[in-house]
Amino acid sequence: MINFHSKVIYLILFLSLTFGVDAQTSRQKNEILKELNSGGPGKGKVTIYEDESIKQILGRPMGPPRTIYSDAEGSVQYYKMRGFKVQAFSGNDQRTSRDEANRKQSLIANQYPEHEAIVLFESPFWRLRVGNFQNRAEAEGFLQQLRESFPSFGKEMYIVVDEVKIPIN
Repeated sequence: MINFHSKVIYLILFLSLTFGVDAQTSRQKNEILKELNSGGPGKGKVTIYEDESIKQILGRPMGPPRTIYSDAEGSVQYYKMRGFKVQAFSGNDQRTSRDEANRKQSLIANQYPEHEAIVLFESPFWRLRVGNFQNRAEAEGFLQQLRESFPSFGKEMYIVVDEVKIPIN
């Protein structure tokens, strides 16, 4: 049966391996280990054996490295992640939706060339999505700008979760 102190040690190791350990957390771990190893009245004796492979794992980032992509010219590098875009148009009329999505794309691209505007076709819908935002607050700010710039189609615009391209600085 595992005693209480062993459970504490396993919990510390599990949490540190799960969430990664930076230098400060590593110092905290060492302080906890010193506290557990210190004797005193009313305290039992705890001996902690830490495998060398665990010492090597602690302090390393746990996430896999992100894949870096380049644009067609190779001048901009970015990585992809889950983020937010503004959906500026969605329509399923076979006769007019494609043209309307492309028209709105050119209007928005002319007004905001720094933001990517893409027309997507996911049968039966034509959609126009604009921007690459890491957080919702950035997307909401841009949505307000779009609504001010294009009040005629402002009510149909809203924020969607999508894969975004974040440039590497």
